[in-house]
Amino acid sequence: MNPSPRRKRKPSDAVLDAVHADIERYYTAKVARYGATPLGVDWESAPAQELRFVQLLKLCNFAAPVSLNDIGCGWGALLGFLERRVPGKVDYLGVDLSALMIDEARRTWAGHARAAFVVGGASPRSADYGIASGIFNVKLSQPVELWTAFVQAVLDDMHATSRRGFAVNFLAPLENAMAGAPELYRPAPEIWRGYCESKLGADVEVLANYGMREYTLLVRRR
Repeated sequence: MNPSPRRKRKPSDAVLDAVHADIERYYTAKVARYGATPLGVDWESAPAQELRFVQLLKLCNFAAPVSLNDIGCGWGALLGFLERRVPGKVDYLGVDLSALMIDEARRTWAGHARAAFVVGGASPRSADYGIASGIFNVKLSQPVELWTAFVQAVLDDMHATSRRGFAVNFLAPLENAMAGAPELYRPAPEIWRGYCESKLGADVEVLANYGMREYTLLVRRR
């Protein structure tokens, strides 16, 4: 599979360069320390990571082969999950800001006929579906206003490059907001559900109560 050339940057993209650089440094350090493991992409365990995949993939109809963009793919854990659940059904592209993470993914999946990996913050191609797991959770030291702009830009890109729809997840708010770690981003579900419905013109299903303090948005084109 040969992804098409990368889309040209919009002038507004420059505003997000500091956010992208922070994210790249954070996850490059994780994969350098832990390699192709859940800890290498900042998840606590494989079961927790795969429970999130189950929710996100409820968006997809695998009755026939599909194409899928995995934004913030890490070393390609989602590809391994897909190979076990729907082998041979997915034309997969993984996208990640960390070049070291992409190097690890390419080593892990060397020779896979229906998978490719590229460095970047947005997909260079359109696909049937887009998936992003956990990429909004850790805002590091970024101000909420700038992190919000980052989330909006990612959602806009995923909508533009997903023919059928896309799925993302967020940490859920805590009852006592002061008890949470300040580097974590915990928006109320109605914030981004409302954005996807009003600004992107999509139908949105919210999945919650699956045993984790978070929720998943399934965003389908009308």
